[in-house]
Amino acid sequence: MTNTQIRNRTNERAADETEREREDEQVCPECGGNLVADDERGETVCAECGLVVDEDQIDPGPEWRAFDASEKDEKSRVGAPTTNTMHDKGLSTNIGWQDKDAYGNSLGSRQRQKMQRLRKWNERFRTRDSKERNLKQALGEIDRMASASGLPDNVRETASVIYRRALNEDLLPGRSIEGVATSALYAAARQAGTPRSLDEIANVSRVEKDEIARTYRYVVRELGLEIQPADPKSYVPRFVSDLGVSEEVERRARELLDNATEKGIHSGKSPVGLAAAAVYAGALLSNEKVTQAEVSDVSDISEVTIRNRYHELLEAEEDTVAL
Repeated sequence: MTNTQIRNRTNERAADETEREREDEQVCPECGGNLVADDERGETVCAECGLVVDEDQIDPGPEWRAFDASEKDEKSRVGAPTTNTMHDKGLSTNIGWQDKDAYGNSLGSRQRQKMQRLRKWNERFRTRDSKERNLKQALGEIDRMASASGLPDNVRETASVIYRRALNEDLLPGRSIEGVATSALYAAARQAGTPRSLDEIANVSRVEKDEIARTYRYVVRELGLEIQPADPKSYVPRFVSDLGVSEEVERRARELLDNATEKGIHSGKSPVGLAAAAVYAGALLSNEKVTQAEVSDVSDISEVTIRNRYHELLEAEEDTVAL
């Protein structure tokens, strides 16, 4: 038998073994029934006995949905999804900062110098004009402040869109990039229902609180943003979580705020101060030890304000009980 015939025989045996393995994979190891792929749950299950043979499968399909051919052609693309949080919407490439090759080995000194030059020129080509440099700096600030404030990705995306609109409508002359970026983040957080107080935003920003408030009012007015007044109850879960108190405290705090709204006490009052006082009062009513100083630390509201709002909330509660 020649070498060619031996190789052919070996290849045939390997092909037969692969085919048998594929057939075994399509059969349930318990009952021998047919296997069915459940794409919604990412599982492979037996159609006969319901045994889950494989789970946590990777979905290779797109993250978007299309309902007709034209929509599919419009959304079809390659690469990562576009995002407004990057000045080029994520369409360009980045050169990694690690000086390593594809195998994880460190580059030599000559190659490191070459990669450094490539990074420099790549960065210059990505921001070719002043508008792109402006956008890159502002979106970097938004991302930094959102991370420091614990805001989710959808708030960062909305803030980036607001800043882009402000830049396109020429609202930046006479105002700092950081001020408009901070105002956009503050507005986006309120729109998304995950508000942060002006003091909290000012703590992570590089501009003063008064400038943020002034720029925020200007941006909202000029862009016609629809932002509802902040609901004090939207701050309660975060304060409760930071203090580590029970759900009973959160429930009592919400009840106190509902009574205050019915009595009209909330009008003209800071929603953050009301929420902090409600959490403090709820903790006392639930027999959980929480000091005014602890509530002040997590809410960034002075103890004097917490005491004043606390007495007002309890008075509204007593009036409701008396009725």
